[in-house]
Amino acid sequence: MAEPTKEDIDALVGAATPHFAMQIRARVRALIRDLPDDHPVRRHGDEQIALLERLAFASSKAEEGPLEPPTRLGWDELPSHAPAADPLPPKA
Repeated sequence: MAEPTKEDIDALVGAATPHFAMQIRARVRALIRDLPDDHPVRRHGDEQIALLERLAFASSKAEEGPLEPPTRLGWDELPSHAPAADPLPPKA
């Protein structure tokens, strides 16, 4: 197999949704597992794995646009928007 590229990783992560974040994380890990720690593609893969881990507890990767305010009716019962940059905490 050819050495993985940043584009290979981006192709996997690009369309990630919360439902599939952990499965995609496993694929990225497998893709970069044989690369040395200081390899630029390994570092990029590790960054994308961190994003996928946050996304698993979020509802969107969206980084643009306004977020729903936490004062919205029903927010405490069912948060409707938790971006990957600020995901919901995992349940204990």
